[in-house]
Amino acid sequence: MSTAAADTREVGPLLRTWRVRRHFSQQDLSDRSSVSTRHLSRVETGRAHPTPEMILHLADCLDVPLRERNRLLLAGGYAPRYQDGGLDGASVAVVMEGLRQLLDAHLPYPALLLDDYWDVIDYNAGVDALLAGCAAELLEPPVNVVRLCLHREGLAPRIGNFDQWASHLLHQITHRAERTHDPRHLALAEEARMHLAGTRPTAPTGSPVLTLELAAADGHPLRFFSTSAQLTAPTDAALEGVRMETFLPADASTRERFVRLSRTTPQRAPAGE
Repeated sequence: MSTAAADTREVGPLLRTWRVRRHFSQQDLSDRSSVSTRHLSRVETGRAHPTPEMILHLADCLDVPLRERNRLLLAGGYAPRYQDGGLDGASVAVVMEGLRQLLDAHLPYPALLLDDYWDVIDYNAGVDALLAGCAAELLEPPVNVVRLCLHREGLAPRIGNFDQWASHLLHQITHRAERTHDPRHLALAEEARMHLAGTRPTAPTGSPVLTLELAAADGHPLRFFSTSAQLTAPTDAALEGVRMETFLPADASTRERFVRLSRTTPQRAPAGE
């Protein structure tokens, strides 16, 4: 099990930092945690040293990511509680294999497995039909879906409702960066804003879901709606941000096109095989 080095600050000030990030007063956190404001104040100022159970309880109330919970524990002088061995480790192999099976189960429609930074871990054969025409350097691993969608040499010129879809992506990225305060998330949000310079945020239409309107390589219009799923109770920090992004046809023409493609395109072997 590995974890990043602890913050040089003590656990009390770190907990206060997370409380401020969540825009909670001490009373707000007291109401959520059933810990008195007096004791919270003593913990935050270092006059009281919290037990590991108290650290984890407060971290849960503050929705602190698992890696950061490990850092809080280390700052308090305790051992980390959450494994963080990476996505190719033996401890998560069964989980990752199950997720890859779901990729192929979604065929003939596109599905991707993404890590916490929108980098592609794996994808099914349905995705290949979407990538024709993208610049080769954008398809070099690790492929970043945000960059691929927003870059002018990626999918951006083929996205018919680019302003809407880009606004949707930027909202997701910004929300995650605000939750985690991870430097990589903050940098990705800044990169997204750079790609979208001059683009006006677009409010949702009256449609029940936001669709991705994408022109295929031959100009044929494709329309999808997407779903996102993640593990409900990960205890490994590497798995916490893993998500399955699936695309389903939003019209009969798109559905029929992918059904036809599935009859002529062999399944791609999962990555690593």
